[in-house]
Amino acid sequence: MSTRRRGEDLERAILHAAAEELRESGYAGMTMDRVAGRAGTNKNAIYRRWPNRAALGIAAYRHLSDAVLPDPDTGTLRGDALEMLRLANQTWSSPHGAILRGLLAAAADDPELLTLMRERSGADTMDRAWLTMLGRAVARGEAPAAAVHPRVAATPMMLLRAEYAMRGIPSVPDEVLVEIVDEVFLPLVRGRA
Repeated sequence: MSTRRRGEDLERAILHAAAEELRESGYAGMTMDRVAGRAGTNKNAIYRRWPNRAALGIAAYRHLSDAVLPDPDTGTLRGDALEMLRLANQTWSSPHGAILRGLLAAAADDPELLTLMRERSGADTMDRAWLTMLGRAVARGEAPAAAVHPRVAATPMMLLRAEYAMRGIPSVPDEVLVEIVDEVFLPLVRGRA
């Protein structure tokens, strides 16, 4: 006789099932029926937590993202920033990145999905990682305290995303990552003094 899951246990099972569906079928192939079957629950249990497929897709992507969030600590701000961009670049061209690209493509035809992505995206998690990195640089005396600012923290990833958009491919050459750090990010950080 199986035990009925509730609360956080059931929510974790649903998110895990949805994440697996995203990995295997992408957002376009993820259905509430398939997620419910994989999670060993019913659709009503899913709909009580997430009102629609878009909300579940975003939550499942965040579940995946939280598990792979990088936190490099090389001992220098330059080293940390380069490592963070390199890891993001690897992720974007990986199966995990393919899920995000699928969500972004679906968002073009689904205004609700786009709104949910803006509201609940992993961007805030990534921004916190960059803010943490900047905070360590301040503690080491490498950066002024005023550099720990959300716009400063968001700049490298915004530039990386712009590169993806301009190139039309999910990978950016390493020399571009070095330029983002050396020619934009570090001067921006120093300029906050």
